[in-house]
Amino acid sequence: MDARPIILDGFQSSSIEQAVTSLKAGDVVAFPTETVYGLGAAALNSIGVAKIFEMKKRPHFDPLIVHIGQKEWLSSIARHVSPQAQALIDRFWPGPLTIILEKQPTIPDIVTAGLQTVAVRMPSHPVALNLINAFGSPIAAPSANPFGYVSATRATHVACLFHNKLALVLDGGPSTFGLESTIVAIRDHQVLVRRHGAVTIEELQGLVGEVHTETRDDPLDSPGQLPYHYAPHRPLAIIKTLDEATISASSLLLFQAPSRAPLSKYVRILSPSGDLREAATNFFSHLIELDREDVDVIYAEKMPEIGLGRAMMERLKKAASKTF
Repeated sequence: MDARPIILDGFQSSSIEQAVTSLKAGDVVAFPTETVYGLGAAALNSIGVAKIFEMKKRPHFDPLIVHIGQKEWLSSIARHVSPQAQALIDRFWPGPLTIILEKQPTIPDIVTAGLQTVAVRMPSHPVALNLINAFGSPIAAPSANPFGYVSATRATHVACLFHNKLALVLDGGPSTFGLESTIVAIRDHQVLVRRHGAVTIEELQGLVGEVHTETRDDPLDSPGQLPYHYAPHRPLAIIKTLDEATISASSLLLFQAPSRAPLSKYVRILSPSGDLREAATNFFSHLIELDREDVDVIYAEKMPEIGLGRAMMERLKKAASKTF
């Protein structure tokens, strides 16, 4: 396969039908969600799921998220849903929250990295829901990017990243949230955040009260927990002020509009007014645009670690920890 993937309008029924045919044949298709674009395969087809790992060069110890089209499907995937998990489902599904649950034996071990738990969510993007329901079975899908790289939030970015490996991309427009789903687990009746994402800690606390965050001793039972992740090809450094960005052959990712013109060769502003929701929507697409061959380093301005800012800073810190 030498050509770039075919990009189809995901809102057209004929496009959904073509994607379903590919899934039934055991192939991988890219599709939009409200968070980021995903690489999907039939969750119950081990061979199809294996193609995702091969395509992304993803280590097999890193589990995938299973996407469902109806809440009623959950009983065929998870053994038990606790009261806390049910409250989260009632509030945030469909939407950008993934919940780790004890898995049913029908879920292949390759999906869960051999663990007895499975990460599940029900996306809210209409194209994703139409695809899953038309397929009639859960779809396993990580983000549509090479392992460890910046996530794709636009169909054209997916096509560029997998130009000779992927046949089909469903285009659903730019991702609404621009950050991956938040992942939580329930341990001893406590809600534990395994990955910060589009649902904020503040929103979780408003529903369940106290929320705990992961520690280094916690098991690797969800995506996004490795020491570095979401990293561009160029080195990334987090800065507090523009004075720290002194290299001319550099890219600059600013949280909001600066008080003076920056000297960097390429500049992207996440939100001129400093709005965290707008910043999150632009976060990954701006990072991809700044990751250029003629750039020595990407400087990223520190942002407030509240709400969605916490999730974006988590990703910047992981990207900055990558060694070259």
